[in-house]
Amino acid sequence: MKLGLIGCGKMGRALLEGALQAGIVKAKDVSVSSRTTETRESLAKDLGVNAVSSNTDLCAQSDVVYICTKPNITPIVLLELNESAECLDGTLLISTVAGLTLATIEQALPDSARVVRCMPNTPALIGKGAAAYTLGSNATSTDAATTCSLLGAAGSVIEVPESLMDAVTGVSGSGPAYVYTFIEAMADAGVLNGLPRPQALELATQTVLGAASMVAETGLHPAILRDMVTSPGGTTITAVQALEANGFRAATMAAVNSATQKAKELGQK
Repeated sequence: MKLGLIGCGKMGRALLEGALQAGIVKAKDVSVSSRTTETRESLAKDLGVNAVSSNTDLCAQSDVVYICTKPNITPIVLLELNESAECLDGTLLISTVAGLTLATIEQALPDSARVVRCMPNTPALIGKGAAAYTLGSNATSTDAATTCSLLGAAGSVIEVPESLMDAVTGVSGSGPAYVYTFIEAMADAGVLNGLPRPQALELATQTVLGAASMVAETGLHPAILRDMVTSPGGTTITAVQALEANGFRAATMAAVNSATQKAKELGQK
C-alpha cells in the first residue's frame, strides 16, 4: 500500500506513525505534504518518508490519502484536487476534518471519488486511540477494511452512521481534554491535602489509567465497578456525593454536548 498524508499536524502524524509501526506501510511508500515546506520536511526527516510539495502529485502516487487539514483549509485542498481530478483515480480519501460532512466533501470532488469520514483522537500518538468512521457513497467494503486496518493500527475503531459522527467528536474526539482536566484536578486536590505535586500527579494518572482498564478488560458497567469500591458510610460514597452535589455528571454531559454541537456548527459553514 502507498499512503499519503495531507496535513502534517499531530493527528496526521499519529495516524501515520501507527501505520508505520504496525507494518501496514513502509516508509518508502509514504508521502506527506503540508502548506509549509519546513513542516513536511521535518516530518519526512523524522519518519523517513517522502516530502511532496504538491497535493495532486501526492494523491496520484498514493492508494490511500489521509486528509488531516484544518476545517478552514480543507475546502482549498478539495478544490485543488477537483481541478486535477485524474489524480484521484483509484485513490481512497480518508478525512479526519471535524464537522466536515461526506456530502460536503463529495460535492467538492469528482462524482467517482471514494471517501471515508473518520474521527480519531490524540491518544493515537501512543497507539491508544479511539476512532470511528463512516463510508461515503462510493466507498466499498474493501475500503472499509482498509480504513479499519489503518485506524486500528493506532488504537480501537468502530463504524457508525454519519448522523452520529458529531457525537463521536464530542465523546472521543474531544474527550481526552476532559480526562486531562480531571487528572489535573485530582492532582491539585492531592497537593491541597499535602501530597507533593509529582506524587499526586502519578497517583491521579495511574488511578484513571487503572479504572479505564478495568472497564475495558472486565466489560462491566462503570456503575457496577463503582459500587465495588463504594462501602456503606465510607470515604468513597462521601466523595461520590460531593461529585454529584457539585454537578460533576451534569458538567461532563454538558461538555460532550457542547463539543457535539460545535462539530455540527463546523459542518454547516
